[in-house]
Amino acid sequence: MAAVLRAIPKSAASAAVAVTVAAAARSADCSDDHVPSLDLGWSHHGPLAAFDAKAVRRGFQVYKEVCSSCHSVNRVNYRNLVEYGAWSEKEVKAMAEDVDVIDGPDSSGEMFERPGKLSDPLPSPYANDEAGRAANGGALPPDLSLMVKARHAGVDYIFNLLTGYVEPPEGKEILEGLHYNPYFSGASIAMPPPLMDGAVEYPDGTPATASQMAKDVSVFLAWASEPEHDDRKQAGMKWIFALGTAAVVTGFYKRFRWGPYKTRQITYLK
Repeated sequence: MAAVLRAIPKSAASAAVAVTVAAAARSADCSDDHVPSLDLGWSHHGPLAAFDAKAVRRGFQVYKEVCSSCHSVNRVNYRNLVEYGAWSEKEVKAMAEDVDVIDGPDSSGEMFERPGKLSDPLPSPYANDEAGRAANGGALPPDLSLMVKARHAGVDYIFNLLTGYVEPPEGKEILEGLHYNPYFSGASIAMPPPLMDGAVEYPDGTPATASQMAKDVSVFLAWASEPEHDDRKQAGMKWIFALGTAAVVTGFYKRFRWGPYKTRQITYLK
C-alpha cells in the first residue's frame, strides 16, 4: 500500500486513502450474515417534523388487515388512536366494540366477555405465548409495539425487511419453511413475504403497492413505538423559545442592573 502511494501524487494518495478507509468502514458495518439497512430519510426525522398522519392511518389499516393475524401491538391502546387525532372517537369506539374482550372476575368469580372499549389495548392474535408458538411451528411472532426501538436501524430496518425478499444467491441453501431476506440476521426468516400489490384497498385512493404498504406500516410502527413523538417535539420547541427569551431578558436586565456600578468612577482623596 505504501509503495503504491509513493508512486502517485500526494493529493491523489490522500483521495486513495480516503476511499480505502471509507470502504473499510463500510465493510465493518456489513455483518457476515446480513446487509445493513439503507437510510431512507423519513420525513418525520427532522427536528421540527411530525408524523404523516395519513400514512399512520393507512399503516394501521395494513397492520390490521395483514400483520395482526400473527403479530400484536399490545402497548397501543384504542385511546391512543383518539389522542393522536387521525381517527375520530366515534370511529375508534366502533373498532373497539367489534372486539370481544375477556374481563373479570365478576361478583360470582367468573370471567366474562364484553365489548372492547377505549382503555383496552389492541387485541393480540393469540391467547398466550404458548398458543402463538403452537400456531407457528415453535416460533413466537414478536410483538411490534417497540420493534422500531428494538432494531438498530429502526424504521429503515422495518421497510427494508418488508421489501427485501429475493431469491437466494447461487450456493446459498435455505432450509424448508424459511425464506431468504438479506436484511434479516442470518438471511433466513420464517415469515413469508407478507405484502403484495393490492393486498388492501385504501379508502383515500392511494395505490396499494407493496412498497407503499411497507412504507405506511413502517410509519405506523414508528408512531406506535413513540405516540408522544409530535407532542414532545412541539413542547421541546416551546421550551427552547421560552428559555432563549428568558436568557435574552436576563442578559439585558443584568446590564441594566449592574451597568451603573461597572461604569462608575471611584476617586480616592488624600
